[in-house]
Amino acid sequence: MGSEVEVKKVEAEADGNAAVVPAVDDDAKDKAVEEEHATDKGCSNSDEKLAIVASPQKVAAEPVQKSADQEAVLARVEMEKRYALIKAWEESEKTKAENRAYKKTSSVGAWENTKRAAAEAQLRKIEEKLEKKKAEYGELMKNKIAEIHREAEEKRALVEAQRGQDFVKIEQTASKFRASGYIPRKYFGCFGS
Repeated sequence: MGSEVEVKKVEAEADGNAAVVPAVDDDAKDKAVEEEHATDKGCSNSDEKLAIVASPQKVAAEPVQKSADQEAVLARVEMEKRYALIKAWEESEKTKAENRAYKKTSSVGAWENTKRAAAEAQLRKIEEKLEKKKAEYGELMKNKIAEIHREAEEKRALVEAQRGQDFVKIEQTASKFRASGYIPRKYFGCFGS
């Protein structure tokens, strides 16, 4: 862990900007871990320690260049992350809008079905009323026709009765004329003297 601090200090001094402290790359971390393991095992060889400590100083020149690359990569990752979040938000909003539209469409369909059913029920009711009225008017017309037929029969009967009476009257008058021998003047005025 101590080597990480040294690497950071070396990079800060090499860069000349103390505010920018780049992250340690994986090679430096691995070497720092190896150093810790060596001290944990009780390695007393000072050459190895120097080699381990010296190696982060050699790496110090590379991380300056790698740190710019890392910053670019981190910036690109951050940008991709933002784009992914924006895309996820966009998809979520589109899904919500689609669900709202589906619900509204469903409610419009349900409204249409109820209104259509009500209109059809009203139409059936009107048709039933019309059928009932048609039946009533049909019955009235049949009754009226029957009444007209009955009156016509009565009038025919009256005409036949009147004709029968006229025939009887004519026959009686004709028999009087035959009995008396007179010719009726009323009917044959042009033949009279």
